[in-house]
Amino acid sequence: MLLPAPLKEPIVALIGDQCYVSLVEDFDLTDVPCIKYAISKALGFGIVVGGSIVKIPQILTIMNAGSARGLSLASYLLETLACCITFAYNWRQGNPFSTYGETCFLTVQNIIITLLILFYAQRYSETSLTLVGYIAILYGLTYLIPFWVMSTLYAATIPISLASKVPQIYTNFINKSTGQLSVFAVVNYFAGTTARVFTTMTELDDPLMLTGNVLASVLNGILLIQVLLYWGKKLEDEKPRKAD
Repeated sequence: MLLPAPLKEPIVALIGDQCYVSLVEDFDLTDVPCIKYAISKALGFGIVVGGSIVKIPQILTIMNAGSARGLSLASYLLETLACCITFAYNWRQGNPFSTYGETCFLTVQNIIITLLILFYAQRYSETSLTLVGYIAILYGLTYLIPFWVMSTLYAATIPISLASKVPQIYTNFINKSTGQLSVFAVVNYFAGTTARVFTTMTELDDPLMLTGNVLASVLNGILLIQVLLYWGKKLEDEKPRKAD
């Protein structure tokens, strides 16, 4: 099957000439490697697109409520640091954007959420210092730090990423509520990290990235379970008081 150039070119750019010929022109559904590669690329593209908006509902939830109660500052500080390192490592490694692109958008969105948590806690000086700090970190990781150091830092993102989830899980457990935590963000984060396990296995020979993605998917699954368990439950000081 021959496609016009405006349709052919984006598909070729996504899956390559060989798989385009096999899957589209020859319609060979027995070409398992190309089918897996095409699925991986489609998932990767979807994750990047999803990553560009996944935290927007969380940002809007905080701003609409005028509060960041129930959100763990420690979780977002650690998660943002891990995103900064992951983005810089992959960018300097020259990996396909489809295998890490969401970290670019997640970094920006996590920085915004971290600043909002500090702002609504009326910690204004810390808000400014945190913004300056993240800009300096991103610049240093992207342009100044030697690559061998970046590899070591990337290995450290696995425990950092995992540790970033633990305070939020613990906060939810203690409060028996997820507070202002966005359901949309949690669901999409779980779906994204689970799909990223498949794309990493298919496109990259990197056991370190695969291990990190598997463990991230597990912890995001725990957060999803908490959202389902505590659905509709408010924090104690948000519940209406009984009349005396």
